[in-house]
Amino acid sequence: MIGTSIARRNENFLDVIKSYYQLTKPRIIPLLLITTAASMWIASAGEVDPFLLLVTLVGGTLAAASAQVLNCIYDQDIDYMMSRTRKRPLPSGKIKPFHASIFALILGVSSFTLLTVFVNLLAALLAMSGIVFYMLVYTHLLKRHSTQNIVIGGAAGAIPPLVGWAAVTGDLSWTAWLLFTIVFLWTPPHFWSLALMIKDDYAQVGVPMLPVVEGEELTVKQIWLYAWLVVLCTLLLIYPLGPLGIVYGAIALFLGILFLRKAWQLKQTPTDKQLARSLFKYSILYMMLLCTGMAIDSLPLTHQVLAVITCLHQ
Repeated sequence: MIGTSIARRNENFLDVIKSYYQLTKPRIIPLLLITTAASMWIASAGEVDPFLLLVTLVGGTLAAASAQVLNCIYDQDIDYMMSRTRKRPLPSGKIKPFHASIFALILGVSSFTLLTVFVNLLAALLAMSGIVFYMLVYTHLLKRHSTQNIVIGGAAGAIPPLVGWAAVTGDLSWTAWLLFTIVFLWTPPHFWSLALMIKDDYAQVGVPMLPVVEGEELTVKQIWLYAWLVVLCTLLLIYPLGPLGIVYGAIALFLGILFLRKAWQLKQTPTDKQLARSLFKYSILYMMLLCTGMAIDSLPLTHQVLAVITCLHQ
């Protein structure tokens, strides 16, 4: 791999810790945990066991971190070629690929063990399937070979809600799969808006992201389509499946309208990188607030307050 012969530049123990921490791409993980937690809240009708929540989130963190480290190992050649990623621990030579591989293995085994012992085998297997899918399907088969890399590969990022649901119930219901679908459909507009911002970087290393191969105009049309699909899917949690009610519905509708508005603005000016940046940042906020709305709506207190309000209006 390119860049692996560079001398290591970690000066002290804290630098070593920081480099290994950076390998896990920590900014990506919190959003995965939020979708896991939201799923657990719905599955437990707002009364999730604190210990179960903690263990599941720690196990999910370890699994996600393992996947990201493996991704860094696999992509170190293109990371070395892009100025934006050249200072990452592997291409800069701060960590050797062999040591990173051991680190990824330790993270993965720790995740599986923790989830199997303290949660259940289904949750553990789902977490491991996320690692396998992310590496084998997205990183190896799709990322460098297909414009649909993000669409199909997005399934890996949609697995955390399944892990959360399985942790609480021990199985997977229609609601769990709908949560999976929501995250799955959200991923293309989220990631393509980022790809519009850094299109030149992807073109430089030959990664066939949709904006590089098909151009900005077709990409924003796809973003507009997926934005509609994800907003409509979020409303299915109210009807017909019905685990959530009016509080979540109001939040989902408000957030969805803003999502569509930003997607529409980008559709009118496909080459505007500031609009792409705005949509990318909002897409993160959208998912965070949507999951917060799910948790709030599932709380027994919310149901009690709504019952009181209903009685007062009768």
